[in-house]
Amino acid sequence: MASTEYTERTYIMVKPDGVERGLVGEIIKRFENKGYQLVAIELFKAEKTILEEHYKDLSGRSFFPRLIAYMQSGPVVGMVWQGKEVVKTGRLLLGATNPLESAPGTIRGDFCVDVGQNLCHGSDSVQNAESEIKLWFPRGVTQWKRERLDSLLYE
Repeated sequence: MASTEYTERTYIMVKPDGVERGLVGEIIKRFENKGYQLVAIELFKAEKTILEEHYKDLSGRSFFPRLIAYMQSGPVVGMVWQGKEVVKTGRLLLGATNPLESAPGTIRGDFCVDVGQNLCHGSDSVQNAESEIKLWFPRGVTQWKRERLDSLLYE
């Protein structure tokens, strides 16, 4: 296994609008181009109980029922990415939660305009990433080492 600093993990989810628009490959491409390692991926029809747990910090907000309904409106793609500072950098790749505040070149900046249809979710901390990974991938994720590529990416 690589050094601990290279094995940070994050949970990235392509929401129903991103899946329906055929942007899953583009989102994967952005993370792979950056050099991050995909260690889990699955297409889910999200269950209400999992969504309520995932978004529990938003449960008191007026938009919560609409959010849950939207997230159940189609399949989502859950992914676990690994690499150096992947949580922080992953959120930079996604762009601001409000796509109108996202810079061009980010996923949201390039592909969406409305906060209610903002294509993807990215963990906001290492601790939340690990909780989200356990929630969405209870069987665990694949552990593998990219011998040559990691030596090209990391000092």
